[in-house]
Amino acid sequence: MRLDRRAPLVLDTRDLGRRPGTERHVATSVPAPADLGIEVLSVPEGSPVDLDLRLEAVVEGVLVTGTARAELRGECVRCLDPVTDEVTVDLVELFVYDDEESAREAAGDEDDETSRLEGDLLDLEPPLRDAVVLALPFQPLCREDCPGLCVECGARLADDPEHGHEDQIDPRWAALQGLARDQQDPKDPKDQ
Repeated sequence: MRLDRRAPLVLDTRDLGRRPGTERHVATSVPAPADLGIEVLSVPEGSPVDLDLRLEAVVEGVLVTGTARAELRGECVRCLDPVTDEVTVDLVELFVYDDEESAREAAGDEDDETSRLEGDLLDLEPPLRDAVVLALPFQPLCREDCPGLCVECGARLADDPEHGHEDQIDPRWAALQGLARDQQDPKDPKDQ
């Protein structure tokens, strides 16, 4: 698949040449790609992702370092209330030159996890996606002490802290409860 140089997360490194030590600073805002996050918390598609990057030519390729900042939207895993937050992640990724890829393949030392330049273009979306997903909380909460929902009726426990239900009796023991009640309330001797 060929990279589209017009895509927001595709960066052109042509001006760096292949001179180690050459660098360029990139500060921009790009629209978030689809599915940037996890099921319950993510960066809304199309919302701004602020990038502050340094692209540096090194012997093996282009080293990209910097930060990405984006707004998060989702829901609390305990009470299902909306959650909004912000995430800032560090990016550090080496994109190897095309000729490095050929040399590795010839040596049989190819690594599928290695990011590669396609000509002079690099695709920042995979490392951005990895960094954001790894930085997200596994179970986002609206607040640290969120009590959640009642497991029996679904009532929001933060609205009613005294919420409760009578103890449910296991149907297998219901007959014994009737026996216990009979022993506590002996029948009137006149009824016998």
